[in-house]
Amino acid sequence: MRTASLSGTGDAPCGRTAGPSSRGASGASGDLTAAAPRPAAQPPRAPVHATLILAIICVSYFMVILDNSIVFTGLPQIRSDMGFSESGLSWITNAYVLVFGGLLLLGARAGDLFGHRRVFVLSLIVFSLTSLLVGAAQSQWWLIVARAMQGVGAAILAPSALSLLTRSFPEGRARNRAMAAYSAVAGLGAAVGLVVGGLVADLISWRAGFFLNVPVGIVMMVLAVRFLPETGRRQGRFDVPGALLATLGSTALVLGTVDAPDPGWTAPATLIPLVAGVLMLVLFVRVERRAAQPIVPLRLFASRERSSAYVTRMLYMGAMMGFFFFTAQFVQSVYHWTPLQAGLSFLPMTLVNFVLAVQVPRLLERVSRPKVLLTGVVLTAAGMVWLSRLDLHTPYMTGVALPMVLIGAGQGLALAPMTSSGVDGVAPADAGAASGLVNTVHQIGSALSLSILTAVAAAVSTGHEAADIAARSGAALTGSAVLLASAVLAVLTLIMPSRATHTERSL
Repeated sequence: MRTASLSGTGDAPCGRTAGPSSRGASGASGDLTAAAPRPAAQPPRAPVHATLILAIICVSYFMVILDNSIVFTGLPQIRSDMGFSESGLSWITNAYVLVFGGLLLLGARAGDLFGHRRVFVLSLIVFSLTSLLVGAAQSQWWLIVARAMQGVGAAILAPSALSLLTRSFPEGRARNRAMAAYSAVAGLGAAVGLVVGGLVADLISWRAGFFLNVPVGIVMMVLAVRFLPETGRRQGRFDVPGALLATLGSTALVLGTVDAPDPGWTAPATLIPLVAGVLMLVLFVRVERRAAQPIVPLRLFASRERSSAYVTRMLYMGAMMGFFFFTAQFVQSVYHWTPLQAGLSFLPMTLVNFVLAVQVPRLLERVSRPKVLLTGVVLTAAGMVWLSRLDLHTPYMTGVALPMVLIGAGQGLALAPMTSSGVDGVAPADAGAASGLVNTVHQIGSALSLSILTAVAAAVSTGHEAADIAARSGAALTGSAVLLASAVLAVLTLIMPSRATHTERSL
């Protein structure tokens, strides 16, 4: 990918801001202070080192996405090495997802207040050090706490990466190409994590995948300091009540849903955190309405397309988390494949995903964004319906690999326009908050949906272990198909009409 193709020379003049307060890349503080009035926000000029900046952002974000799934194929080895019970084993994933999803809005706001490059570099330091702690864990509590701390680094890194991308590339051709690369990383990271996790678990140890983050993180820190543009520090107050309510409310919802399958949905251990989470989020909305500088400006929801993109993303990513979690178990338990073979079984999806994701920018120059998004979600739903027919005798090629081709094609088409719809049109001062919301609905949707799908799967029993795995996987993937059907409806009834109305007003 050439720098010229990313920077979009035809779009570059749009990046200049009028007026004497415009300072360029090095004088960032003048752009973000709340004291002086700002001219109308214009798209930023594409950076000189566009390809390198995009690579730094994508590789760093890839580490975060990779760690969401790298642990799946290593879980049997972790259980054997450290003596985890079945319920205790789930907390290796839950500790990471809970903290990641709960602290995303804090991470996004920190970037707005202290500068996205500064916060990005700090997040790389935290993520690399905690990855080292995960790999070196000698006890169950050590591993779970280290995974939670790793979630802190991820919660800061993910929104900072997306904010730097949206600030570094102007809307239009340059943004579409950069977002396609970013979205390809999001799609590939989960699948590649399964392959990497299986490979290192088979050849070395489950720990090796986490140790790998350390040298990669160090290289990204050096490059980030050298090449990423600083956005400056926005003067203002930190919305502490809003931050606490958003974090505790979303965490309580996830906690209640994650643990629901064991005690039941009506048990106090489930109802108390769920009710507390809802109450805190309702109070959060009231606080944000009155806050002078809210952590989530409610004006972000004024755009119907943007709000609809958040809903669609939550449904879509929740379905995909169920796909990875249950399909990985199916191929290992029913086909009796090794962790490496299980990881490689996702290659039909991964390869098709990558091929189509890199073509999305060209496609968006000829076809409207909502139509590309709709096509992607429909293809994913069709593949999930096909895959949900799993049973004990399903052959891999026709029952798993071919549905994965459809799922990979759909994800390759859907993620870039879905992400763009969630961040486009946002003022520079709100870039961190918008990016945080995109990532928050991604993680919260994944955690909530996985818990619901697990409860659906737990209700299925045949009396035979392998048959149980097959039947439960089929039931859970049917639930994923329902989530995707809901996402199709959201695109048809919310995003497409809002885009049509926006186009008519522009004309």
